[in-house]
Amino acid sequence: MKKLLQKDKNNRLIVKKFEIQRIILKSIILNLNYSQMIRWKAILMLTNLPALSSEIRIINRCIVTGNKKRVNKLYNYSRMVFLKLIRSGYISGIKKSSW
Repeated sequence: MKKLLQKDKNNRLIVKKFEIQRIILKSIILNLNYSQMIRWKAILMLTNLPALSSEIRIINRCIVTGNKKRVNKLYNYSRMVFLKLIRSGYISGIKKSSW
């Protein structure tokens, strides 16, 4: 569990490191005012970036259990841990919704 959380933290640091470079290269690729050669070089530079620097590679995991399924986006807890925290009173202001 700790190994997976540490791996996820390292992946997030890699994504953060290359984020600005990816945004710049993508904007160059989509800008039709540049010549085709410049845009082609930007595509090549984008493909040479590490695969782990892509934002798609990030996996949301629960802080407590390390589970990657059913993770709440606001609190980064899995469904079961989130319910336990609400019932024990650590998170207040949450009500059960009824349709």
